[in-house]
Amino acid sequence: MQSSTFSHLHSPSSQRTTEVTLYLTIPASYRQEPIVTQLVSRYKLQVNILAATLGTNGGQGQFKLTLIGHTEAINDALAYLEELQITIVLDQESDGW
Repeated sequence: MQSSTFSHLHSPSSQRTTEVTLYLTIPASYRQEPIVTQLVSRYKLQVNILAATLGTNGGQGQFKLTLIGHTEAINDALAYLEELQITIVLDQESDGW
């Protein structure tokens, strides 16, 4: 994870429960992968899908999500998404920090 990109997500208490709203652009190559499910099962986050669009004929998908959970888990989930080269844009107006 690029620390400069999400540096404001670091909290003195990693067990603090918070939420962040973000936009994801998931490449077409991950269309059959359970990306959002991984955020729930692997990182124990609550995920609220606020909006979604899927490209035609297997194109990329765009999602607006709210992630709710411990700060450390959210940071780990963001690192996972970055490892997959998923574009992440934080909604600065509605995040929990």
